[in-house]
Amino acid sequence: MRIKDKEFRTFVSEAELDAIVRRLAAEVSRDYGNVGCGLVVCPVLTGAYMFAADLLRRLTVACEVSFVRYSSYSGMSSTGEVKCMTPFPPSIEGRDVLIVEDVIDSGLSMRKMIDQALAQHPRSVRVCTLFYKPEAFKGDYKVDYIGREIGNEFIVGYGMDYDEAGRTLPEVMVNVE
Repeated sequence: MRIKDKEFRTFVSEAELDAIVRRLAAEVSRDYGNVGCGLVVCPVLTGAYMFAADLLRRLTVACEVSFVRYSSYSGMSSTGEVKCMTPFPPSIEGRDVLIVEDVIDSGLSMRKMIDQALAQHPRSVRVCTLFYKPEAFKGDYKVDYIGREIGNEFIVGYGMDYDEAGRTLPEVMVNVE
């Protein structure tokens, strides 16, 4: 499949994504089963919106949702600069926070998000990601929930984009060039 000027092929099917999301929802629900309404799920816009929606529908624990928006990508590569467009809300103080991300590669953007969340004194901060690139990871924190480890492939679909294209694909595609 061609998206803009690049060729992509199926990498993770809809059925595989569903199985990953169900597993992660069970893990999160198990771990937060006794926190009452103290859980605030913070999906990172824009890439994690489809994953977060599916995950949230499958959670069996009560939670609030508050979107955050950070960006470091332009086209197919990171700019190295993390921009915060929508920060964490003040209401996370004293509460459990689950940051939901589409892909963690170097981990530098997530480090900034964790630091900004911690500055508001939550009870805890955990990270849930659909995809994790261990070869690229330079972080000094634990990724608590990992859907699937991948290499350094560039992926699109299921909320993730290539220069704003491909977000609405129901599966995840990988660049083959």
